[in-house]
Amino acid sequence: MRPTEAPLDWTRVDVVVPRVPLRTRGIGMAGFRQDVPAPADIAMVAHPAVTLLVDLSGAGELVHRTRDGHGRGSAVVGLLPGDLRVGGGAGECLQIRLDPVVAASVFGGSDGAVVSLADVWGRDAERFEEGLRAAGSWDERFALAADVLGRRLGSGPRVDPEVAHAWRRTFGRRGRVRVDGLADEVGWSRKRLSARFRSQLGVAPKRAARLVRFDRAVRLLAAGHGAADVAAGSGYADQSHLHREVGEFTGLTPSAVAVAPWLAVDDVAWPESSPRS
Repeated sequence: MRPTEAPLDWTRVDVVVPRVPLRTRGIGMAGFRQDVPAPADIAMVAHPAVTLLVDLSGAGELVHRTRDGHGRGSAVVGLLPGDLRVGGGAGECLQIRLDPVVAASVFGGSDGAVVSLADVWGRDAERFEEGLRAAGSWDERFALAADVLGRRLGSGPRVDPEVAHAWRRTFGRRGRVRVDGLADEVGWSRKRLSARFRSQLGVAPKRAARLVRFDRAVRLLAAGHGAADVAAGSGYADQSHLHREVGEFTGLTPSAVAVAPWLAVDDVAWPESSPRS
């Protein structure tokens, strides 16, 4: 991921989060309202959650681009978004992060990439957006979104308990797991676990472990920890291993990641993901 030439001025962005915890576990939300003189261009990076970006402008202001193409409006971002950039002018956006196991039931199977919400939900996507735009406050929007996602979660396809266990272990141990060990825990072969994990969550279990470990590392870097300490504390073989992983996921060095604009508001929008938590 290359740094944007004109980073978004976060002082011109209002960030709103739910004032009460959401009833459904594995779902986090944040509302963004920006007032910028020119369209912003934000580099986004792989994160161990499926992200739903809901365009509330009503005019397709939200633009998302990858190497494979571009689109406008609301989108579902899987665990392997590639070189993703999101842009847009003044307007509002609801960003929802879903645990991959929860997301698999809400959106169905995933290939880990970026897809239009309309392609996933059909006409329900338009009704969802219209309801959110008509809501009188962010609190009403959060409640409406939680209700819609909760109903879809209850009626959607279920992830295999073995796959769900493997993901929980991977996330809970901050990526410091071995696929063979996970397969032994669930009583499956490595090949079967890898195939089912990929088909339901969009990535292979080894890649998922790397992503979780990377995410923890970059947040420690952003919190001011040195690269050597982060490498040692995050399960990397050495500092050069950390450097290679950060480079592969972001195209940046650890020192550049530490001040990356896409981490600038995480303590406000997603405080549970902060290493200070």
